[in-house]
Amino acid sequence: MSPERTRFATAALTAAAMLAFAANSLLCRAALAGGHADAASFTTLRLVSGALALGLLVRARARASPTPPSRVAWGPALALFAYAILFSLAYLRIPAGTGALLLFAAVQLTMISAGLRSGERPRSLEWAGLAVSLAGLMLLTRPGLARRDPLGSSLMLGAGVAWGVYSLRGRGMPDAVTANAASFACAVPFAIATSVAFGMLCTTKLTPVGAALALVSGALTSGLGYAVWYAALRGLTATRAAIVQLSVPPLAAAFGVLVLGESVSLRLALGSILILGGIALAIARHRR
Repeated sequence: MSPERTRFATAALTAAAMLAFAANSLLCRAALAGGHADAASFTTLRLVSGALALGLLVRARARASPTPPSRVAWGPALALFAYAILFSLAYLRIPAGTGALLLFAAVQLTMISAGLRSGERPRSLEWAGLAVSLAGLMLLTRPGLARRDPLGSSLMLGAGVAWGVYSLRGRGMPDAVTANAASFACAVPFAIATSVAFGMLCTTKLTPVGAALALVSGALTSGLGYAVWYAALRGLTATRAAIVQLSVPPLAAAFGVLVLGESVSLRLALGSILILGGIALAIARHRR
């Protein structure tokens, strides 16, 4: 494949993954904040449905078994489970704006730090783009910062670190679908054990609406979305992979306006312009 076609494929896969992440945020928010599911039940059904969807896809492609060797899958699986359960628990306690800021700030620090340790040296435009995008993210989410919840904030920061680790592990995987199928399959036991523990300690809840939202979240926007993201990561540095994920908050906000009927504000428009403009600056093609 020519360099131009490779860059186009990477851009298309990245855009599709970011749309899936934004849609996933809406599904999770609707289920958890709407009281249709508890965090453990939603996370378990999300991971189970994702594992089933990816396992069926792997079998259809006749490339590998849906349960690869544990030495390949357990590390990413643990990171995936940690992200999923911490994300769900955090959104029961903190507003969506605050959660988005904390989550993606942790992702930035995790992935960029890893890139620097591995020898990556971001260019000046990438640093400038990151600064502009973070400024837009601060503007977009600043109203939520007034209502702090130390426990909820810590949970979301942990989710961001786990997601950053999961993304970094995916950059070296030659087959995105098989790698994600393995991770989801091996994350299911962790989720089931957590659901059992939650059931013993507190009241659980899962309505038909919550189950439907979890199924769509797991099979489509998580399972297949993460497979697309793993495929895109092969053409991205750790720094650029971290920066492009800043597009998710404004995308989620736009979906909220279109799907949930949320209002459009000047702050939302300006914040989104800064975030997307910073991303465009950071990933702009540099001539030799």
